[in-house]
Amino acid sequence: MLPDHRTRQRDYLLEITRSLTQELNLDKLLQRILELAAEMLAGKAGLITLREEQGGWNIGASYGIQPTFLQHIKPILAEVPENDEKAGMELPEVNRLLQMLTKRASMNLLTGVGLPLISEKRVIGLIFIFRGYQGTFSQNDRAILQSFADQAAIAVINAQLYTQVSREKSRLDALLDSAADGIVIISADHTIEKCNQAFARILRKDVKDIEGKGHEQIINWGSRQKGKTLEEAELNGWPLTAKAILYVEGDLQRPSGEMVPVGITYAPLLSGEGHLINIIASVRDITHFREADEIKSVFVSVISHELKTPVALIKGYVGTLRRKDVSWDSEIVQDALEVIEEEADRLTELIENLLDASRLQAGSFSLNLAEIKIGQMAEEMAERLQTQTENHKILVQFPEEFPVIVGDKNRLEQVFFNLLSNSIKYSPKGGDILISGQIRAEQIIVCIQDQGTGISQEDIPHIFDRFFRADEAAKNTQGAGLGLYLSRAIIEAHKGRMWVEPRPDTGARVCFSLLREKRFTNNLLEER
Repeated sequence: MLPDHRTRQRDYLLEITRSLTQELNLDKLLQRILELAAEMLAGKAGLITLREEQGGWNIGASYGIQPTFLQHIKPILAEVPENDEKAGMELPEVNRLLQMLTKRASMNLLTGVGLPLISEKRVIGLIFIFRGYQGTFSQNDRAILQSFADQAAIAVINAQLYTQVSREKSRLDALLDSAADGIVIISADHTIEKCNQAFARILRKDVKDIEGKGHEQIINWGSRQKGKTLEEAELNGWPLTAKAILYVEGDLQRPSGEMVPVGITYAPLLSGEGHLINIIASVRDITHFREADEIKSVFVSVISHELKTPVALIKGYVGTLRRKDVSWDSEIVQDALEVIEEEADRLTELIENLLDASRLQAGSFSLNLAEIKIGQMAEEMAERLQTQTENHKILVQFPEEFPVIVGDKNRLEQVFFNLLSNSIKYSPKGGDILISGQIRAEQIIVCIQDQGTGISQEDIPHIFDRFFRADEAAKNTQGAGLGLYLSRAIIEAHKGRMWVEPRPDTGARVCFSLLREKRFTNNLLEER
């Protein structure tokens, strides 16, 4: 080491200790270490190579070296044989390879000085400085350089640990933000330390208005259907005496007073000594599960009733006809067979509707498209349904030259059948049923109206829901609540729309729209 540098060595160590302990950014730290090492050793350039945890050596920082020269160094470092049990055995080989490369590249004009970075017998890396003179080091020089290298190694470890912690924190934040369920991290004293956006959305609050508050301030149960609250469980010794997962389900009250059904799972995070550090709560909005349970209950109730009636009639008539102690005339037999056939048709229709509903849920609802004269279809369906009623008169009013549309003939006939059947069913006193058509610039509109009891205002938002039946309708008429649900699905599959027009005390009016005529090109539909 040059004599004029010795007077500054101790100042370097003080500056190194101060600056290195303050810097936690690994890239900046390595660059600072390299600059200080080059200045101490009067070097012209240098690099720091770090040993990766999984093995191998990588350049962490460079100073005064051209990028092209660095590209020559990287494959040299890759040649270092790995020794997983004794990483320190790799250091001399790294130093030797760099010395060899330095001499070859500079034609023996430069030499190199290597300072190993080792802390608690763990090999961190190597500082390598390129110099233009040989120079020798006294015992005092070596002690100061070793002290510098030790300080640098500790600083690098601290920066690596900080980087690792920062990455873990970023990973945790990303995991929390991407989770569909609400996640809440609660301290041992029930303070909410952190929560994700999903939990904030469930409560309809901002994250900043939740974090820092007490668990009891945020989790307000309106009602509970299952499990104990966190407070009740802790009174019984949870989680220190019973380390099982805690689950509670019920209606959580939002700040607005609105209730939202949720299921909350609490999991304890304990220290090695068994002390409670945190409680991790996973909050799931179970609204859809509740709705599914309700639909399931309605489905079982409706379907069991709808199946029971025709089956009972069929069984009753068959049992009557089979009686051997009575001789039935042909007219009675024909009437009985007609009822059996009608009820069998009813069962078939119910089964087909259920299959269609399941296809919709599975996303396998398909259409067989062709050009259709919708006005002609309306007349044919009116004639067909007229045979089912003597109290109604089904009328058709369509403008001349009504546009041709592209659609699935069978499916659209199903829509007409469902709507006309409803009109007949829900206008028991009879009257006119009118099928009318209107022409718009890009679509056609078809409406079916009757003179029955109509649809109440409060039922209109739910009239197209699966299995929905108005209270009055459920009492007086048969049905599974699938007709309008399937009809709207068919129209929407045609890129159309179906709606109900409010007509208090003047019957029901249901309309749907369909796009005007299209043509086929390469199996794709295009506007004509």
